[in-house]
Amino acid sequence: MTALTHLDQTGAAHMVDVGGKPVTARQAIATGRITMSAHAADAIRHGTALKGDVLAVARIAGIMAAKRTSDLIPLCHPLPLTRVRVDLAPDAEGVTVTATAATEGKTGVEMEALTAASVALLTIYDMAKAIDKAMVITGVRLLEKRGGKSGEWRAAKV
Repeated sequence: MTALTHLDQTGAAHMVDVGGKPVTARQAIATGRITMSAHAADAIRHGTALKGDVLAVARIAGIMAAKRTSDLIPLCHPLPLTRVRVDLAPDAEGVTVTATAATEGKTGVEMEALTAASVALLTIYDMAKAIDKAMVITGVRLLEKRGGKSGEWRAAKV
């Protein structure tokens, strides 16, 4: 089993020292889904939600969130992101979000991709809650990561 790198020998939390690690190209892709009533899904797909273009605002929120991950997750390193992409796929039952984050750095961008997906989903909830307060956010998870010492990793098909 791998040791928890954010704990020192005494069990105290600390920020991992990445100073000696090489700079490599890194990318991570995360996903999540929000399900909702047909009425809410229809309003989002057709751009008729009272708060405006839900998908456009969620995309920008996800991108902004990725850029602020180290402000939100206490032990994350601030990263110079080279790319953040948030794709939203609406359908009759909800929206699937896929977020991609990339950097040239000494540590991975998994948290940035996960944060982007999560905040995009929360933004959809916020903008459509007047239509459906019972929306459910599910399946937020890492799909794949590339770069660094551990190389490539892909989630098992669900």
